[in-house]
Formats: sequence, structure tokens, C-alpha cells
Amino acid sequence: MNNSHWLTDYDPSNEEFWNKKGKKIAWKTLTITTAALTFSFATWFLYSVVVIKLPHIGFKFTDDQLFWMAAMPGLAGGLLRIVNTFLIPIYGTRKIISISSLIKIIPLLMLGFAVMNPQTSFTYFMIIGFLLGIGGGDFSSFMPSTSLFFPKKSAGTALGIQAGVGNFGVSLVQLLSPLIMSLTIFSFLGGGQIIAETGKTIYLENIAFIYVIPLLIIGIWAWFSLKSIPVKASFKEQLDIFKDRHTLYCTMTYIMTFGIFAGFSAAFPLMIKNLYLPLDKNVDPLQYAFYGPLIGSASRIIFGKVADKIGGALLTHITGISLIILLTRLILGGYLTPTSPDQFQGFLLIVLAIFFFTGVGNAATFKQFPTIFAKSPRKAAGVIGFTSAIAAFGPFVFNVLITQSRAISGDARLFFWFLVFGCVMATGVNWYFYTRKGCERPC
Repeated sequence: MNNSHWLTDYDPSNEEFWNKKGKKIAWKTLTITTAALTFSFATWFLYSVVVIKLPHIGFKFTDDQLFWMAAMPGLAGGLLRIVNTFLIPIYGTRKIISISSLIKIIPLLMLGFAVMNPQTSFTYFMIIGFLLGIGGGDFSSFMPSTSLFFPKKSAGTALGIQAGVGNFGVSLVQLLSPLIMSLTIFSFLGGGQIIAETGKTIYLENIAFIYVIPLLIIGIWAWFSLKSIPVKASFKEQLDIFKDRHTLYCTMTYIMTFGIFAGFSAAFPLMIKNLYLPLDKNVDPLQYAFYGPLIGSASRIIFGKVADKIGGALLTHITGISLIILLTRLILGGYLTPTSPDQFQGFLLIVLAIFFFTGVGNAATFKQFPTIFAKSPRKAAGVIGFTSAIAAFGPFVFNVLITQSRAISGDARLFFWFLVFGCVMATGVNWYFYTRKGCERPC
């Protein structure tokens, strides 16, 4: 092991060390890892754009197949986040950030060439979708790493910035993709697909190829610039987080916040396509889809500072109540079973409000976790990794259970009642253990 890559005397809780040396190292690390995380989210949510376009360029996939394809990065992201939870104490920040940035180039190349071939099978697209989930897995190693570099007093701000800016990767994909696919920048590879309805040529492969170069640059940048903090713990030792019941409670609140954010980010374009495009042929899902992740990411950044000042528990409680009201309104207002295109505006406003409050809750919960596990920064980092791993199944759960709900009852309302029940449970847990007067672990 090259000792020059390990910070053996790093102590952010020592104010003199922090002001003299630690702050500079921490913010440099945050800059690099946040840039890396942004492109991790971008690759993770590529399919939310790609699956919308495949039927228009000659691929004969059913709506259920499209939902399953959109679900695969979520399945992989959740599974790989569980793995990533335990990697930082074993391999360190430098190796994890560098290698994870470079390895995502592989599925991007696979996807770029796959959309250029109209004979590409559903199975192959499913494999690519699973590999794109590598980007989703990164969060559970990147965020625990950041929590080690900053003192508790500024952890909420740092984690809010990293997660919030990282989440912009979702909007980046959904906002820029319509523009990128219209360019001929990779036409020398022989791509280009004709949209049957309009005769217009698009270059869907651009959406994948465009991210290869920045990932290569970030991977090299991280390898030569980052250092690691030696928080040594074996895989077995790290399992001690499951002996504390608060790991479960934190997981519940983070599913309510990030799980819903990620799930809606992945399913939102397909929901618009299936619910409102039949009522109004002029509705373009990609014209609206990026607004949700953008709003959720921005509120996460803004409310990281608020959480540092007033504590995370109160904000999480407000988030839970707001989500219960908004999801119930979405169901009872008929927005999941529309009969008129006029309902689209109401649907859009409610979903955007949901995104806003998930961002607030995301910032709040990440302020809570280091406080709840204040006695052990290593455990706090582990809990951050594990809770984000479980919540990362959001895209998979949304797409699969919406499909199942439609199969059972004819529409998605059954699934959304399930979400309301989950929010009630998580809000109750948050109030009882972290918010009410005399609670067990106020935060």
C-alpha cells in the first residue's frame, strides 16, 4: 500500500487541524467526488430517456417490457449499493472513486452500439440496463466517504451539496438528451435512426457515447488527486450496524425520501407517456420529465444548510406529512386515471411538489444519520451507505409495482396507496424516536 495516498493523521473534529489543513482536503475531495457522482446518476437514469424512444425507432417492445427495462438499473443500483456500503473502509476513497468512474464506460459503449442495431434483443437491453445500475451503486460508497472528511457541524451541508448536485445528473440526462440526440457528433460510427411517425432522424447512441469522455477524465483526475482515510473494518465487523434498531428506522425514513425521489425520476416519463399521451398527442414526456429531478436536487442542496441549523428530524417530519397529503391528492383527484388532457397540469404540479419535498427530506435525513450514530462515525457512514442502498431500489419498485398494479386493478392507484401507507409508517417512526419531546435520539 502506498502510504502517500492515505491520510493517517486526519481528524476533522480537531478545529485547529480542520482550519489549517482539513478543510482544504475535504472540499477538494468533495469537488471531485461530487463531479463523479453527477455522472454516476446520469448513467443510472439513462434508460428513463432511452426506453421512451425505442418504440419510435423500430424496436417492438410492449409497455410492460419497457417498464421492466426501466426497472433494471434500479434493481442493480440497489443491489450494488449494498456492496458499496462496505467498500470504503476496505479499499479507500481514491480507488473506489477512480475505478467506479472508469468501469461505467463499458455499459455506455454497449448501449450506444445496441440502439444502432434494430435487431438487438430485449434480453441484451436488460443486461445493459443492469450494468448501468453501477452508477446507482456508487452513492453508497461516495456519501459515506464524504461523511468521514467533514466535521459533524458541517456534515449536513457537505452531504446535501454532494447528493443534491449528484442528483442533478438525472436532470442532466432528461434535459439535454433531446438536444444531444439531434446532433451528428458520432455519425462517423454509422448511427442514426428514423422516427417512423415523423421521418426525422435522431442519433440515440449519442445519449450513451457523450458521457464516456467526462467519465474517463474524472477517473484519471480522481486517481491522481484523491486520498483516503484509513477507517479499517472488515466486512464482518461492519455488520454491527444491524444490531442497532435505528438502522431500520433510518432506512424507513430514507425510503420515504430518496426512494420516492428515485422511483419517480425513473417512472415519471413513462407515466406521462401512458397516462396523458393517449389524451393529448402533443404531450412530450421528455419536455417535462427533467423538472422533477431538478427541483428535488435543488431543494436537497438548499435545505442541507437549513437542516444544519434546525436539525433534520423536524424537516423529515414536515416532509412525511406533505408527501402523505400530495400522494393522497394524486390518487383521489383522479390524476392516475385521467379522462381529460386538462388534468395534466394538476398531475404535473402535484408530482413536482412531491419532488420538492423528497429533496427536503433527503437533506434532512442525511443530517440526522450522523447525529443518531454520533458515537461511531464509522457506523454512521455504514448506515448512510445501507439506507441509500435500500432506497435505491425505488426505480425498480416503482416500475415493477406500477406494472403489477395495472395488471391487478387496471391502473396504478393500488401501488400509490401502498406508498401512502409507507409514508405514514415512516413519519410515525421519525416523530416517535427523533422529533417529539423526550424522544430517544433527538436530532
